[in-house]
Amino acid sequence: MHAYSEASLYHEVSSGRSIHYTDHAATAAEKGAVVFIHGSGPGASGWSNFKHNVGAFQDGGYRCIVFDQWGYGKTSKPQDVDHTLDFFVDGLVSLLDSLRLDRVTLVGNSLGGAVALGLSLRNPDRVEKLILMAPGGIESREVYFAMPGIQAMVKHPMGSPDFTKDVLAGLLTQLVYDSSAVDAALVDERWATLETQNPHVLATMNIPDMTDRLREIDIATLVFWGSEDRFCPASGCWKVLQMKGPVQAEILNQCGHWVMSEYPDLFNKRCLSFLTDEA
Repeated sequence: MHAYSEASLYHEVSSGRSIHYTDHAATAAEKGAVVFIHGSGPGASGWSNFKHNVGAFQDGGYRCIVFDQWGYGKTSKPQDVDHTLDFFVDGLVSLLDSLRLDRVTLVGNSLGGAVALGLSLRNPDRVEKLILMAPGGIESREVYFAMPGIQAMVKHPMGSPDFTKDVLAGLLTQLVYDSSAVDAALVDERWATLETQNPHVLATMNIPDMTDRLREIDIATLVFWGSEDRFCPASGCWKVLQMKGPVQAEILNQCGHWVMSEYPDLFNKRCLSFLTDEA
């Protein structure tokens, strides 16, 4: 795993609103740019989600952009706007424009997967390929909120006095199949980020169910899902397989919501193979 040595960069979207990102150069002949879009939840950030993957993509010849979405990490946390899918996609488009990236591969998990789908529907010409891990935005709100992981997350709302470091540690174990993957360093990392967050982002998040529009997406896609996912039902994999473009699916048993962290070597190798496939 490469160290997080790149300097923090900020793209000012509007007055008082900026997106934090890091730009990781390819360490081999560059083949293109990959943008990593992290998921939701307390203490989430781009680097926390993808620290086990960026180095392998760099070594595979890809420039990697890792950013924090609105309300997360070191990105601005506006409290005067609802966090809709359009708001998240607008932020991503603004970042791509500022970096003069006309066409990229998107790697998105959970909320990040929904944002990747949202951009693919809005501006398909800007997306080279899609890599999705248990993407959100393809079930009704009721289905998501019936999932045990979501129920655990809303039991102690972010920002409430009841949301202690121990509560965070317990919640993180919901994200993985093997709880030993949640060590003290991960809890400390997420807690430090959580202390800079506010509950507005989760309270106002509104992501539509895009199931009926998936057939419009004509982009080569690789999707991963853990059979023990407690946040996004693994049956969603079959919905992604209805997309118009070619879709490859990897369903892993003994895996939760974080395939890129739970099985990083398998994930990285499979992704790099997919990206070099001309089909």
